[in-house]
Amino acid sequence: MLIDFVVPKDVELSTLLDELRKLSWAAADVLMAYARGEEPPYGFPKSLTVEQGGDGPVSAADMAVNELLISGLKDNLTYKEWDILSEETSKEKTCEGSHYEKDWCWILDPLDGTKDFLQGSENYAVHIALAYKQKPKIGIVLIPERNELWFGIIGSSTWCENREGIKTPVSFSKRIDISELVLVSSKNHQQSKLLNLLSTMCFAETKRIGSVGCKVASILRGEADVYISMSGKTSPKDWDMAAPHALIEAAGGMFTHADGSNLIYQNKNYSQSGCLIASHGINHKKLCQKTMEFFDKEEPKYFV
Repeated sequence: MLIDFVVPKDVELSTLLDELRKLSWAAADVLMAYARGEEPPYGFPKSLTVEQGGDGPVSAADMAVNELLISGLKDNLTYKEWDILSEETSKEKTCEGSHYEKDWCWILDPLDGTKDFLQGSENYAVHIALAYKQKPKIGIVLIPERNELWFGIIGSSTWCENREGIKTPVSFSKRIDISELVLVSSKNHQQSKLLNLLSTMCFAETKRIGSVGCKVASILRGEADVYISMSGKTSPKDWDMAAPHALIEAAGGMFTHADGSNLIYQNKNYSQSGCLIASHGINHKKLCQKTMEFFDKEEPKYFV
C-alpha cells in the first residue's frame, strides 16, 4: 500500500530509489569537480562562470547538474506521465505561457546554496522531490561535501546513507523548551523583520549555514531544532523547500506556515512566501503561536 501513496502505481519504489541514488552521486561528482577546479565528468565544460540572475548567482555548475538530473529522469525511467519543475524549466514554462498541471511532478534544485558553493563552503546541496497533487511525497537532499544522501518517504521514514550505502537514522535532539532550542539560520540572507522576530523567541543558540537542505539536515542530525524563513523582497521557491519539507515530515517533524497551515506546491509563481517554520516537531505549535503573536503585535501588515 505504501507504494500507491508515494509513487505512481506503475512505478516500483525500490527501482526508483536506486535510479535516484545513481543520479545523486553523479551530481555529487560534477559539483565537487567544479568546487575543486577540476575537469567535471560527463563532458561538462570545465570553466565555472557566474551570472547574476534575478534571485542570485547562477553558475555553470547549476546548469550542468540541472541537465544531468532532467536527462536522467527523462531517459532512465519508463514512467513518463509526470512534470519536471526546476528553476530553469520554470522560466521556460513561463515563457511558453503553460504550467505544471500533472498530478505527479518532480521538483528540483540542482544547487541549493549557490552562494555558499561559490564561497568555498561545504554547505550546498542538491534537492530532488517528487510531489503528488501539490504535496511532496519523496524528498532527497544530497550534501556532497559531507558524503550524505538523505531520503525521506512520507508515511515511512527518513534516513541518511553515504556513497558506500551505509545508512544512518534520524537523530532529533531531545530539547523541548523554546529557550533550549537551537536555531539554524541563513548566513547570506538576513533581514530586519526576521532578526526582530528571532530576538523575541530567545533561542538558546543560533547556527548560521547556507542551503535549506543543509539546515534541515542539521535538524535531522540533532545539531539544531528549528529553522524559520521569512519572505522579504523575494520569496523562496518550491525547489528550495519541497525536498527538505519531505525529509523532515517523513521523519516525524513539521514544516508549515507560521499559522500552522500546510505548504502547497506547483502554484503558478512557484513561491513559498510568508513565514515558514521547520522543526523537529516537539514544540512546533508553540513556535507557531509565538511567531503569530509577534506578527500581531510588531508586524500587523506583514500578511496583508
